[in-house]
Amino acid sequence: MSLPTSYMTGSFTKIPQYFDAMLTAKAPEKFTVKFMSDLNFTSSNDRQFVNVLKAIGFLDDSGTPTERYFKFLDQSYSKLMVAEGIREAYADLFALNTSAQTLSKAEVEGKFKTLTNGSKEPATIGHMASTFINLCAYADWSNPATSPISTQEPSAEQEVAQVDSRESVSVSKGFDLNYDIHIHLPATRDQAVYDALFASLAKHLPIK
Repeated sequence: MSLPTSYMTGSFTKIPQYFDAMLTAKAPEKFTVKFMSDLNFTSSNDRQFVNVLKAIGFLDDSGTPTERYFKFLDQSYSKLMVAEGIREAYADLFALNTSAQTLSKAEVEGKFKTLTNGSKEPATIGHMASTFINLCAYADWSNPATSPISTQEPSAEQEVAQVDSRESVSVSKGFDLNYDIHIHLPATRDQAVYDALFASLAKHLPIK
């Protein structure tokens, strides 16, 4: 497992100020140390934020703003974009705890030690944790993470289960009843799906 290699070694509490200043300026062609200086952040610790922005997907490796950066500039989505970038950059941490943004610094340090197999110095782990904690404090976590929608076709067994559930309502009555059954066949080229469907119909419906 891995974690972002970019982190800050100081000025952690200025992270909200960095983001707020970005919202007041037009996105640059390249987000550089000079651009940070133009935003009135001139210390060596301030400059480290450029690499943090790369880690959370706001800049590409060359410092060019990404689509996430431009979405961030819409203040309706700013903090949501920060949360999205954090979830992506620290995916291994969120795999251990889906609510990692709520962890204390000590808890984050413990997780980071596990994820790095104890290969980092305690001071480095502390800096990484402080960077993460302060990024999370700025972000808006009201949008839950969503999982990708599967594009795979349903299996024959899944289709049979769906048909069976529709049939059970109609045939469970204990008296004579006229009824129509409408079955929506799946769009598939797999003959096995249709074979399974009609086999299920023959088994469960009183077709004469």
